[in-house]
Amino acid sequence: MTGAAGNIGSVVREGLRHEADHLILLDRVPLRPEAGNEDVHTVDLRDAAALESALAGADRLLHLGGVPDEAPLEDLLEANVIGTHNVLEAARRTGIERVVLASSNRVTGFHPTGHLTGPQDPVRPDGLYGVSKVALEALGQLYADKFGLSVICLRIGSFEHAPTEPRHLATWLSPRDAVGYMRAALTAPPSIRFATAYAVSGNTRRFWELPDPTTLAYTPVDDAERHAGDIPGAGLPADPAAPQAGPYALPEFTLKHIRH
Repeated sequence: MTGAAGNIGSVVREGLRHEADHLILLDRVPLRPEAGNEDVHTVDLRDAAALESALAGADRLLHLGGVPDEAPLEDLLEANVIGTHNVLEAARRTGIERVVLASSNRVTGFHPTGHLTGPQDPVRPDGLYGVSKVALEALGQLYADKFGLSVICLRIGSFEHAPTEPRHLATWLSPRDAVGYMRAALTAPPSIRFATAYAVSGNTRRFWELPDPTTLAYTPVDDAERHAGDIPGAGLPADPAAPQAGPYALPEFTLKHIRH
């Protein structure tokens, strides 16, 4: 697992710790093993040789590392695109059977909230971060088609311990469901060459399709609607023409990251 020290990585690490004979954990910040089956490495995604060395012996790879939000394009390309290329290349060279890539719902953020969006819909990234995740998915498709890797891209929703704003009522991904999706993607049949799926809780108001169970055998168990009473503005009607990305679609969200 890359990005093992991050918000999602920390939760998934704990959730999968007892299901792996050997858990290799990578991050650019130092980690400490918390169980006898954990092997930790301080590795930068830009260091292709170090990645390949650390991943030797792994049979499945969960790639969570990278810049997690809007940033200057140069930074996103280096971490999310070049870094993902290095991860996929290490997987190819070391014979890893399955690679799960952390994509984002932000690759389709400009689809309207009134449209139930699935992987078959065209990408409509809501910012530079979304563009970097479109490139991540394209690299995954390339390595599946050209080199025979089995790759699953998870378009991760709003990962929070609990939803805190009206948009989360559609986009929330609970920690429990995050672990469930990633376990399902790591253990999906090897016959799946390439697939893309939204990782989102079973929210009543969601505007993304749940995965086809023949591709990803996981049914989410949480629903943000249970928290609606705690969220100001939850009762206001949603605009079906508004972008799914909400504030991430505003020009100023990206303009402040453009270097001149």
